[in-house]
Amino acid sequence: MKRIEVKLSLPAIAPLLDVIKAMADTLDSALAAPLRLEGLDEEFFAAWQAELVDAQNTDVRALLAMFDREFFSTGIVALDEANAEPVVRACSALRLRLRSRALAELPDEVLEGGAVELAELAEPVRRAFMAYVFLATLQDLILSHLDTAIKGA
Repeated sequence: MKRIEVKLSLPAIAPLLDVIKAMADTLDSALAAPLRLEGLDEEFFAAWQAELVDAQNTDVRALLAMFDREFFSTGIVALDEANAEPVVRACSALRLRLRSRALAELPDEVLEGGAVELAELAEPVRRAFMAYVFLATLQDLILSHLDTAIKGA
C-alpha cells in the first residue's frame, strides 16, 4: 500500500485548521454545493440529500481526524490509499464552502491563479485564503502520489 507522510509546520498550520474546522462546522447539515434539481419527489429528494450530507461529513471527519493528538506532537500527517479519496472529497467540499463564504469577495481567477496580495487582505480573508491554498495543495499531493487509489487502479 502506498503511503506518504508530510511534515507540516505547526505554527503555520494551526490557524488554518481553525478556519477549516469552522467551515466544517457549517457543513453539518448542508451540502457544500447545494443541489438544484426540479421535478423530483420531495421525500426522495430529502432522503437523497441527507445521504449526500452524511457522506460529505464522513469525508470531512476523515480529513479532520488526520490532525489529531499525534499530529500535534509530531507535525506529521499520513496519507495512504485508504484515506486518499475521502480526503480529496473533503478538501473539495471545504474549498467550495470557503469560496462561497469567506472568500466570496475574491474572483475565481484570483483564487485559482493564486495571484493574491496577501498583505492587502483583511486577516480573516488572508487566513481563509491560506486554508484554501493548503487544501488545494493537499489535493494535488494526493493526486500526484496516490492517484491509483482514486482512479481505482
